[in-house]
Amino acid sequence: MRNRAVRSRAKTFITRAEKLVFAGEMELAQAAVAESIIALDRAAEKGVIHPNNAARRKSRLMKKLNQAQAQASAAEVVAEEVVEAEEA
Repeated sequence: MRNRAVRSRAKTFITRAEKLVFAGEMELAQAAVAESIIALDRAAEKGVIHPNNAARRKSRLMKKLNQAQAQASAAEVVAEEVVEAEEA
């Protein structure tokens, strides 16, 4: 029963982080991803999930976060260029 709680906790953190990433709330998403990574590491340390499984999940989560941040920063650059073009 304890294993189920540890696994469920990790999955809950991952789901919460993914929702924040897809919603575009980058500051909250970064904090949620950090919590997810800690939960996955704990699950792997306790033997609830395989260490490679934890590494794969962390990698996929970080990839989603990094892509969302890149899109957000690209959108900011485009918005700044539009403002500069309008002022000129």
